[in-house]
This record gives sequence, C-alpha cells and structure tokens, in this order.
Amino acid sequence: MARKVEDTMRFLVPLAAVALSACVTVYPPDEPAAEAVAYAHFNETATVGPARVTPLTLVEDSRCPTGVQCVWAGRVRITARIDGAAREMTLGQPVTLDHGALTLVEVRPVRVADVAPRPADYVFGFRFAR
Repeated sequence: MARKVEDTMRFLVPLAAVALSACVTVYPPDEPAAEAVAYAHFNETATVGPARVTPLTLVEDSRCPTGVQCVWAGRVRITARIDGAAREMTLGQPVTLDHGALTLVEVRPVRVADVAPRPADYVFGFRFAR
C-alpha cells in the first residue's frame, strides 16, 4: 500500500507543479496589463488603458506581401478616433496623448500577393503606455 501511495505521489507532484505554473497572475486583476493589446475592426471601439480608439479609414497599406521580395517593407496608416478626436496613426509609431502614448502594433490580415484584403477583414491591435 505504501508503495502505491509513493508511486502516486511521484506522479502527482510534478503534475501539480505544472498546473500551478499556469496560474501565474501577470498583473493585479483590477488593473489592465501595461503590455495588453486591444483589437478592433473598422468602426469598432477598443479600450486600451485609459484611451478609447476607433479605426475609421485605411489611408495606406503598402506592406510587402508574404512570399515576395521587396526593397521596402511598406507601412500601414489609418485614421482613427482617439478619445473623440480624429488622428492619423502609422503602424509602429506611437501617438502622444495627454496621459501617455498609443501605438498601432498589429494589423491583420497579412498581405498576400495579388489578394487585396476587404475592409471587413482588417483587425487592428493597439497598445497603450504611460
């Protein structure tokens, strides 16, 4: 009987350690993570930190398509309403706000040669930093 308990413990202790490691809290639950990314489609509002951002229009999407060699990586520019004011945003470039900076950090879908994404396909990821 003692042998059975010992074998069971040998199995359960590592399993418990793995299970508990998945329960790590990165930030207090009542505070947003500093590195959290909020996503929105066109005309949807995302709240990221204290900022509210709504992508409105695509100004430019000149990203290099997958599987193609490009001299320039290209860029994405959009017009977005940020806390009630229309501003232009460029992928990877922070926009300074009164209470921090908002950055467009991700644009989906990735570009594919000879396939133009429909406006409804676009999803934009935003990150806020103080």
